[in-house]
Amino acid sequence: MGRYPEADLGLVKRHSIAKRTSRVGRNNLASIPDPGKPLEDFINGLPDILKARELREVAAAVATARRRKRPVILMTGAHPIKCGLNPVIIDLMKRGFITGLATNGAGAIHDFEMACWGRTSEDVQIGLEDGSFGMARETADLINGAVIQGDAQDLGFGETLGLMLNEGKFPYINHSLLAEGYRLKIPVTVHVAVGTDIIHQHPSADGASIGSASHRDFRILAEEVSKLSGGVVINLGSSVVLPEVFLKALTVARNLGHSVKNFTTANFDMIQHYRPNVNVVGRPVASGGKGYSITGHHEIMLPLLAAMIKSQHISRRGK
Repeated sequence: MGRYPEADLGLVKRHSIAKRTSRVGRNNLASIPDPGKPLEDFINGLPDILKARELREVAAAVATARRRKRPVILMTGAHPIKCGLNPVIIDLMKRGFITGLATNGAGAIHDFEMACWGRTSEDVQIGLEDGSFGMARETADLINGAVIQGDAQDLGFGETLGLMLNEGKFPYINHSLLAEGYRLKIPVTVHVAVGTDIIHQHPSADGASIGSASHRDFRILAEEVSKLSGGVVINLGSSVVLPEVFLKALTVARNLGHSVKNFTTANFDMIQHYRPNVNVVGRPVASGGKGYSITGHHEIMLPLLAAMIKSQHISRRGK
């Protein structure tokens, strides 16, 4: 016999599995994907477990919010735009699933370049070596010049660029969130951190106009957030700026007497970060609502979410 005492497993209390609560059953299992069947069958065949279930719940929240005419605000960083997702977002805007869109300065720049030249995103490492990174004069001078003029007319940063793109008849505006938002009368707000964007390093940059126009967009967003009860906020790939802006917009809305509660939030990112999970998923819905954190590559997760939203809408409409 060994020197150490052992627990007697013969004395443990056991029970029948028939009386045990099980969290996974046959109804939760996935269906086998069939490429010959409609996409809706693939969506419905996802397992009703963990993040597949949560993704379905987020899609249902968006569809329900729009059916009840409640807002759906998409906050997107620059990376989803660079991942080629503008057509997916624009389709959701056109179908009425997105009622407000917020981005950061980099997001606006990539969107603007795509609208004007049909391409964006330079090689940072190569340009950094010789100081040429971010020095494209056309991008900086067009955006900076537009913002100076727009601010003088009391326009926000996003509205200014959307107006310019539509009036200028740039060749690829059908790929632009800014241009499409302006055309659809959906507020697209741009939230700038001065010094973070390539257009700030050019002589055409005017800090006063940039700050004033972006602050006007903050006030526009705060007004949209004031209507958020029963709605949805999705943060797509912004780890700092937009979660911070959203939290301040929410406190302004509540400070002004709007009871902004019982809404849904979701953070989609490749890596889960502190600020989005606290400032989007956690704190805003602590007094009512639900938050979700879903991890995955934007170029896969957003098209899947979009398909699920439309599938939810079709299913509801058919009932």
